[in-house]
Parts: sequence; structure tokens; C-alpha cells
Amino acid sequence: MTKHDHSRDELFMQRAFELALLGRGYVSPNPLVGCVVVHDNTIIGEGWHKKYGEAHAEVNAINAVRDKEKLAASTVYVNLEPCSHTGKTPPCADLLIRQGIKKVVIANVDPNPLVAGGGIKKLRDAGIDVISGILEKQGHELNKRFFTFMVKQRPYIILKWAETADGFVARENFDSKWISNDFSRQLVHQWRTEEDAILVGARTALHDNPQLNVRDWTGRNPVRVVIDRFLKLPENLHLFDHQQKTIYYNVLKHEEHPNLSLIRVDEENFVQNVVHDLYKKKIQSVIVEGGATTLRMFIETNCWDEARIFTSAKTFGKGIRAPSIHGRVYQHHNIGNDVLRFLQPLP
Repeated sequence: MTKHDHSRDELFMQRAFELALLGRGYVSPNPLVGCVVVHDNTIIGEGWHKKYGEAHAEVNAINAVRDKEKLAASTVYVNLEPCSHTGKTPPCADLLIRQGIKKVVIANVDPNPLVAGGGIKKLRDAGIDVISGILEKQGHELNKRFFTFMVKQRPYIILKWAETADGFVARENFDSKWISNDFSRQLVHQWRTEEDAILVGARTALHDNPQLNVRDWTGRNPVRVVIDRFLKLPENLHLFDHQQKTIYYNVLKHEEHPNLSLIRVDEENFVQNVVHDLYKKKIQSVIVEGGATTLRMFIETNCWDEARIFTSAKTFGKGIRAPSIHGRVYQHHNIGNDVLRFLQPLP
């Protein structure tokens, strides 16, 4: 029996990945999904999931095909298993069956318990040839937020800070402006558009009075999250201006105001309680921006998936020490005179 050559499958799957990324920052809590329809080794339709609640990638790709008669002899490439349940939209597996698609190539099985192989089974039961696991590792990386959310039942957590060359994140008076350069700060604003929420502790909120919005990039503002156990922060901070959705975690009380939710959580296992509440609110990813004490809380509870650390050429000599973190550096970039490292937790 001749072994199937997956090189062409991988080529079209890479295109599905490229399309899926176009939905970044708009589809959460849904996954990033791209879809390519191929007839005689030629792409005749492609699409991606553009916005949460709107049409899925398969629907957009099928709609993009001009000659629908070719569908019965076409192969569909999609990075995530087509859904088999009715949510905000009908099941995509049913659509592919109705269109008479002959073959479906998939990167990842959907970890959502509502799907979890059900889409593949439905397609195969209808006589469609299904191949899965094409570029599976890359597909998992593409949707690492979604997989973490579904499997670990918590948001994907990114720790971010800038430190001086001598290892400080702020001066003794807690002033941290500006350690990184203009290009690094612009990159941070791009990151904000790509994640669901951005979190800071009370000390950072008080001393930096951050807006935690998007100014140096184009995209949506993240949900702002602030931790202030005993509600000591003054009401005149930017975080409480009601200009964007803000969640205020504490141990004292629960109140609802326009664009501001005060959420009381138990003091014991505080970080885990905050993270679990964010999960219940369908926050799929969070950037923890500081300060040092808040970052250490997440590090010490081993509640992080990725760290992004800028190191500048500046020195302070003394001040607030950067958190100590142990992880594997998997990316390393020079951004002007800043060095940016990406770390993952050690196995």
C-alpha cells in the first residue's frame, strides 16, 4: 500500500492557518479557524471565522466558491474539527455533508466537550473521507489560548514586564516610566488588541494610573482587571472612568456599575479564585502587566503559560526588583536597544 504524501495537505493547511490568524482579537471565546476549499489542487474558496457570533470559517469558505458544482469533487482544509452542535450558528459538519464534500483534512480535534470528535464522526458516517493530525503541533500553537481554556478550564495567562539591565522594574518610589523604548511599547499595545483582558495589581494602579487601553495600535480594547483586596484605590483613577469594561477583584463586596464590576472572591487561594471567575466570564486570555508583587503571585502559584520580558539598556542602580522566573526561553528578539524574551514554564 502506497503511503499518502501529506506535503500538499500541509501546504493548504498552512494557508488555513494564515486565514485563521486574521480573526485574532475578534473571535474569542471561539477558536481561530481558517478554511480552504481545493479542487484539482487549486483553491476555489477560502474563509475564516471573522467575529464571535458570526459565520464560521467553513461557511465563509463555501460561500466564496463561485461554481458550487465543483464542491462535490473538492477537499476542504480546516485547522479545527468542524463543529457538530448548534451554538450561535448551525453545525458546520452538516453544511459540508449537504454540499457533498468528498474529503476533509483537519489539523486538530476540537477539545470542546460539545464537539470532541463528534464532527469527525458525523462526517465519516456520511461517507466523507476525513484525515486529521496534519500539522497538529502548529495548529495547537495557533489555538493555545482556546486549548488552555477548554482543557485546563482557565484563561491562557501571559506575564509581561520590562526590566532594566540591572534587574529593576521600577525606582524606589515605584516610578516605572519609561524602561522600554517606543517600539517595545507599541508592540505591547498590539498585544493588548489580541488578548481578552489585561490585569494589574493595586500598587501599579495607584502609582502608574494606567489607562490599559489601546492607543498606539488599531483594535479592540481589552477588559481591564484590577486586584485590590481591600478596596483602597481612589475613585479618580483612569481604571474607574467607565470608558471600557473593568473588573475589580476584592475580598469585601460585590457591586455592579456601568462598565465596572466589583467582584468579591475568597482570600484563601485568591489568585486561583480570580482566574476561575475570569474563566466563568469566558475570558480566554489575560496579560498580567504588573506590578512585581502581582506578577510574583502568579509565578508562585504556577499560574502562567507564557512570559514576555523586555530588558532595556538602562540601569537604575536600586529600586523594585524584577520577579524571578524559571522557564524555557523559546524566542529571543532585539527591538532597538531592548531585548525581548519569550519564556514557557519548565515541564
